[in-house]
Parts: sequence; C-alpha cells; structure tokens
Amino acid sequence: AAYFAAFWLRFEGQTPPRVEQWFWSTVGYVVAIKLAVFVGFRIHRSWGRFLTFSDLARLVQAAGLALLATAMAERFFGPPQPAPRTILLLDCGVTVVLLGGFRAVQRAMWDRSWSSFFWNGAVPTLIVGADEAGEGVLRAVLHDSRRRYRVLGFLDRDPRKVGSCLGGVPVLGTVDRIAGIASKLNVREAFLAAGDITGREVRRLVADARAAGVALKVLPSYQQLLTGRMALQPQPVSIHDLLRREPVALEMDHIRDWLRDRVLLVTGSAGSIGSEIARQLIAFAPRKLILLDRNETGQFFLERELADLLPAKDEGRLIEMEVVLADLLDRSRVENLLKRHRPDVIFHAAAYKHVPLMESHPGEAVKNIVFATRQLADAAEWAGVQSFVMISTDKAVNPTSVMGACKRLAEMYVQSLTREVRCRFVTVRFGNVLDSAGSVVQIFRKQIAAGGPVTVTDPRMERFFMTIPEAARLVIQAGVIGRAGEILVLDMGEPVRILDLAVDMIRLSGLEAGRDIEIKFVGLRPGEKLYEELQAAGERSLPTRHPKIRIAVSPVADLAALRQNLARLRNLVDDRPGEVLEALQDLIPGYRQDPAPPREAATAENVRLRAA
Repeated sequence: AAYFAAFWLRFEGQTPPRVEQWFWSTVGYVVAIKLAVFVGFRIHRSWGRFLTFSDLARLVQAAGLALLATAMAERFFGPPQPAPRTILLLDCGVTVVLLGGFRAVQRAMWDRSWSSFFWNGAVPTLIVGADEAGEGVLRAVLHDSRRRYRVLGFLDRDPRKVGSCLGGVPVLGTVDRIAGIASKLNVREAFLAAGDITGREVRRLVADARAAGVALKVLPSYQQLLTGRMALQPQPVSIHDLLRREPVALEMDHIRDWLRDRVLLVTGSAGSIGSEIARQLIAFAPRKLILLDRNETGQFFLERELADLLPAKDEGRLIEMEVVLADLLDRSRVENLLKRHRPDVIFHAAAYKHVPLMESHPGEAVKNIVFATRQLADAAEWAGVQSFVMISTDKAVNPTSVMGACKRLAEMYVQSLTREVRCRFVTVRFGNVLDSAGSVVQIFRKQIAAGGPVTVTDPRMERFFMTIPEAARLVIQAGVIGRAGEILVLDMGEPVRILDLAVDMIRLSGLEAGRDIEIKFVGLRPGEKLYEELQAAGERSLPTRHPKIRIAVSPVADLAALRQNLARLRNLVDDRPGEVLEALQDLIPGYRQDPAPPREAATAENVRLRAA
C-alpha cells in the first residue's frame, strides 16, 4: 500500500503506463525486502497500545534500511529504465506515516475512547516516581492481562516534572500532595517506583497515603517485570522498604576469579547469613559447595532450596553440593572433613547470636564462639586452606556482653594467626541484619499479630541495620579485597532507633502505636547496650577500594601468649565456669559489664511523644 501510494503521490494520480509497468515489475521484491527488514527489526511485535518513542525510532530505522536495500536491488534487478528516485523516498516516508500513524491512533483510542470500556472495574492507581522505573511499572500495568489497575497519573519529588507526561500519562503533582490528589481522583492504591527515595520519605509517604485511605504498594524491579520473569504482583510496603539501603555494587570479575572452580565451605549454613552467603556463592560457579551446620531442620530446607538454584551445568562443569551435619567442637570430625574436601575458601558464619541468653551461659558462649573458631582456624591452616573469612559483629567493639567479648577474642585469635601461617585470615565486622531468625523484627511482627504489647528495651536504644542479601554480598566482597590479618568493617549507614522501628511496623500493619497497639518499655537486659559501635577505642579506620568497606586497624595480639591464655580459659570453662567472666575481662581490653539501668514503664502518651 505504501509503495503504491508513493507512485500515486509522485504522479498526482496520473501514473504513465510505462511507470505503471515498472511498478508491477518491482513490487514483488520491494515487498519481500520490507517484510524481511521489518521482521528483523521485530516491527510486527510492537503493539499500538504500548507504543513508545523507542518503537517509533525503530520503525524509522527499519524503513531507512529497507530504502537502501531497495535501491541496491533496483540496481541489479530493476528495469533498464528506472523510475524517479523520489518514489523510493516517498515510499519510505509513507511507510513510516502509515505504520506509525496506525499505532499512534491505536494507542490514543486505547488510552482515551476505549479506556472506560477496557478498564471498567480496574482499581484507580497512582505511580510514585516519574522516571524510568515508573515507566517500567506503567508498562507492566498495561501488559497485565487481567487489567486490575488503571493508572491515572504519576507523582514525583521533582516539581519541574509536574504537568509533563510519561507514556501518555500525566504527572499530576509532587509526592507530598498524594492525599489531595488521591481524594480528588478517588485513588485507592499507589505503586512506589522511585528508586532513589529515602527511607524517611517512604515513612512520610506511607503515613500520608494511609491518611487518605490509599494502600501504598511496591513491585518487583521494573527490569524483571518487563522481561516477563515476574508477574505483576504488588506487595504492601515492608520494613525493608523503609530501610531503603542503596544497592551494593560488587567487583564481579574479581570475585569470580577468586571463587570460580574452587571448593568452598560455609559454616553456620543454616543461619540467616550463612544460608544467604551459600545462595550467592552459586552465582560464581564454584566446583563444590560444602554447607556445614548442626541444625538438622535448617540444613534440610536449605538443601532443598539450593538444589533448585544449582545450575545443571556451567560451561560443562557441574557444581557439586554437600550438606554436612557436624559440630565445630568435634575436632576429629572437622579435621577429617577438611582433609577429605580440601576447601580453598572457608566462610565462617557459625556462632551464637542472642546476647541475653549467652549471659546466662558464658561457658557455652566461649566454647561455641572462641574455641570452635580456634579449632576451625587451626584446622584450616593444617589443611592448606587459602582464605578464611570470619563473620564478626559490632558487639565485639568495646564489649559489654559475653557474646561480644567472645567475638572479640575470636577476632584477636584469627588476626594473630597471620604472622605464622600461610592462610589468609580476614575478619568482617558488621551490625544487625534485618529480619533474621529471632531478630527484633520477627519479635515485633508476632507481638503485633497478637494484638500487643510491643516490647521495646529503651526509647533511646539504637541499632545499625542492613539487609541480609546486602550483608552477604559485602562479606564476599570483603573476602576478595581483605589482606591477611585485616578486620574489615561494613558501612552500616545511619543507626535506627528501635522505637521508630516498632512504630513503623505497627503503622505498616494498619494500626497506630499507643492507640491500637501498646508499646511497653522493658529496660536493658544483661549485656545489652543502648548504642552499638563499629570501631573500638584505639582502632584506626582506613578506606579500602570499595566505598562500603573500611579497615579497622588494631594492635595484633601475641599468638603464643594468646594460646596460653586460651588454654587457661578452657580449663575454667570445664572446671570453674563461675570464673569465666573474670577471665574474659582480663583477656579483652575494654570489656566491661555495665549494670542495666532501672526498667521504665511507658504510657500511650509518652510513646507518642518519643515516637515523634
């Protein structure tokens, strides 16, 4: 049709017989060339209802290439007397106008005159974030075959975008106007797409949306939505969304060179951090992945999960996985395990984690954290392990708890080994991870579900938080860049007040703190601090090549003296457990046991004041 129209326009409807004969002799290969080029550019896959500028640009490119190919074909296959060259230019232009115009009209009809029919019953929705991510969410909504949502507009933090359009949908206002706009348009849901919005802004947005009766929801990444790897499944805003940690960039090539085709051992693999490290190690194609823990149930479910994640082949190599039930205190078992598998890298994540419980069982804490680490580290050197990455905690900094003191002692031992062994020992220190097993988030969630009260230690208490995947990624990254004997500290961002966390979780449940759910202050328990630290007194902080990892430079203990002290500590654990705490204080500079302050009751009124 476009080719015929080009002739008609060139000769104003009065085509000479010679030219008409020329048309019929060339139309076959002209159509064939256009079909081949347009199929190659996937023009036939471009739906009018989802038309974007990139689709039009691709159409113009395809028409231009077809023009050049037709001109070349005419030179070899066309009649001796060619038609005017302007016909080919007109054909190209008419093709773009016809195909592009048809799709533009189709898009306009869909968006306007037909929308009331096709989107009847769909939920009126806003998208927060008029950017690439927001456009991706819009496309996902339009591709939703169930037509559950009708996007009425965008909101954005940038007032300069107000009044513009994105994908044919207007930017109605700034984010802080969500309540008024939602009320005016009877909006019932809003999708959070802005990737650069901060946790504080998300909190405010949740409160404003809730006040307007709007359910604020989040979706998977727009890349996953557009590639079809995940369906449109909006989820309520979670506590992870309120934290809003920046994505972690890894040195993928360096990590792959370090881990590819290696034998890797993860201890504490059934725990939150150990299991996530195991999941992420699979992406680097190790030869074998050994998962060690004494938690039978956790190991059972982890094995089932990872079996689905393991690729059948990786460039011809199978990735083996072995799940091991073992106790690190069983020396012969550990040595036999390392002798049989000969791991190249060990990620040591096994340890106790509950501070108050360890205060009641200091001997068990010393055995599980200190002596298990020593035994594994010594066995690693004996077995020829190349790298040993130990997971530590911010509670090891100026410790006030048995668990923190034991972690600091384990740090000291691993660090002191560097002077006499070949294995590269690296310690990675960080704070709490969000929503780990038995964490404050899980406790709050259960208390809210039960109707309260939500128990908070102290209105002033603060903790550092990061997500489990972020912590695992940075542990792996630290294992690459860390040098022998270094203690690497992860960037935890700003500390989060536990009271704020409780209030946020109550609000995300659709309730109000102090009115629907009581918050009860229970006071510091033994070993707990109000504020955690990431750097001890006397330590210096130095940068690394990764912006989220720093080095804590501290004096290195004498290995021989430390081993003698550990031998005495072992005797105390076995024979005189009541003297363990005193021995820990002698061994660890800065370890102190502060008595907990008096417990404080709270009313709904002071909860509101402190949460403000």
